[in-house]
Amino acid sequence: MADKLPFGEGASINRPPLFCGVNYQFWKVRMKIFMHSIDKGDALSCDELSRVSQCTSVKEMWGILEVTHEGTNDVKRARKHALIQEYELFKMQKGETICDVQKRFSHIVNHLMSLAKNFDKEKLNIKILKCLDRSW
Repeated sequence: MADKLPFGEGASINRPPLFCGVNYQFWKVRMKIFMHSIDKGDALSCDELSRVSQCTSVKEMWGILEVTHEGTNDVKRARKHALIQEYELFKMQKGETICDVQKRFSHIVNHLMSLAKNFDKEKLNIKILKCLDRSW
């Protein structure tokens, strides 16, 4: 049953979200919420724990995981510029459903927001409407 859930293990208020090295952004948001709600940070798989086992503080552990999975500031900046270009050139692709367009658009916007790019909701709505083909 847990295999069918998009978030896998730790989807409760009693267990922290498990991080196994995949989909760091999603885990990061869930972990922040979890830590804020019960102030507990023991949610790493064996592989991830081995990365941070020599750390002496939670801040140091968080920093290592962040750089490992998000990259340095230079990597983040380059990723942000690439995503901005992808956002600016965004168009509905031939044969794409409205659900696919929305999912792809949300993916770009969410990643940009995780890199500290802010958007006005009205501008996002206008952008997505302008990107749809004439059939819509």
